[in-house]
Amino acid sequence: MISGMDAEYTALLAEARDLWALIRLQFQNLLLPSRLWQVAILVAIFAAAHLVAAIARPRMREWMRGLENRPTWQLRLLLTINRRLRLLVFTVLVWIAVWIAREASPFPSRSFLLALAASLALAWVAVIFAARLVRNPVLRSVVRWGLWVYVTLVVLGVADEVGGALDGVAFSFGSFRLSVLTIIKAVVILSALFIVARFVAAGSAERIRRNEEISPSMRVLAVKVLQIVLYGAAFFIGLKVVGVDLTGLAVLSGAIGVGLGFGLQKVVSNLVSGVIILLDKSIKPGDVISLGETFGWVGTLGARYASVTTRDGKEYLIPNEDLITGQVVNWSHSNTFVRLDITFGTAYGDDPHKVRRVAIEAASAVERVLTTRPPVCHITGFGNSSVDYILRFWITDPAGGLTNIRGNVYLALWDAFQEHGISIPFPQREVRVLNDAIRVEDGLAKGEG
Repeated sequence: MISGMDAEYTALLAEARDLWALIRLQFQNLLLPSRLWQVAILVAIFAAAHLVAAIARPRMREWMRGLENRPTWQLRLLLTINRRLRLLVFTVLVWIAVWIAREASPFPSRSFLLALAASLALAWVAVIFAARLVRNPVLRSVVRWGLWVYVTLVVLGVADEVGGALDGVAFSFGSFRLSVLTIIKAVVILSALFIVARFVAAGSAERIRRNEEISPSMRVLAVKVLQIVLYGAAFFIGLKVVGVDLTGLAVLSGAIGVGLGFGLQKVVSNLVSGVIILLDKSIKPGDVISLGETFGWVGTLGARYASVTTRDGKEYLIPNEDLITGQVVNWSHSNTFVRLDITFGTAYGDDPHKVRRVAIEAASAVERVLTTRPPVCHITGFGNSSVDYILRFWITDPAGGLTNIRGNVYLALWDAFQEHGISIPFPQREVRVLNDAIRVEDGLAKGEG
């Protein structure tokens, strides 16, 4: 007596043998003596396509080097054509051979093998260009090879038999049955839906970013919400189409969510902080901020962190939680006006009224210093060797740097003081060695005695 497991295994083995017999029969049918001349033609066409591609590919690359100003999508298309030139030439030549064979013979079945090869080649070419829609290289390769296998089975006419064999390899969990065919369908459908969602999200995000009526922070928030909605809808629709019970999935995802909530507190905190930042508009892309020793402008606001680029080209990824809980100086929160202070000192012999006037004129002549908000200069104290001043001026482009504008103002003060005879004193000290003086006086006293 055969057990249930043995019976299922025997049935699967029988189906696999039938499928292999069908495939073997198809190939034997293709290699009948009456069709060997078509095989010879296909070999000749492949050799000709290989020769044409070997000659034309380097010349095409040289021609493409002069097209650097073309749009990126055109360059990618030309690069794909260059890489697949042999298959493209083979497809064109084999279709020409099919047309000639059908015109020369009144029996289309005699050119069956050529027509089959032409259909396969055309389908493979279509798959190559369709796979270019996927940006990720690894995912693109998976999609390309998967579609190649599928269209090959469809053209050969064994897709239903292969599908039945794959559906027979299954695992049962209570009332839920999971087969290899179901897994493949889920991967294909989810991949297709995610690709569609990515295109819709990219197009919608571009329109949102170009809308000047929406604030920058709300644009980022709208793009993030749109992406979450589209990708989430693609995921659940894909599972529903495949036939997965979403009720059980909801219970399972709830249990997993509770467990992950305890282990991912920081991640969740950063996500919530990112939403708060986007809603209260305290920080937005393009703002100039300083957090601790980091000074730069905000490039992007992500779900977990904010990208801040400094003047020296470094890009800091600051967690959103730090922007909420820490003290952040936003130089351009409500407006772009920034006041800068520099200090200096002059000698006591210089007229302080003249010094203030010359300093204000020198600062006003520096590029980036505002004249609508004129600089001011005040005396802050009388030091040990100089009269101390503070010079204050305004700029509206803190992203252009603060150290460089301070340096330019200091240089303008130096040139103006040199021109007007104003001196900048420096401390001087006199050192007297008292012990040597005492020894000299004692020696003179002893000599006189």
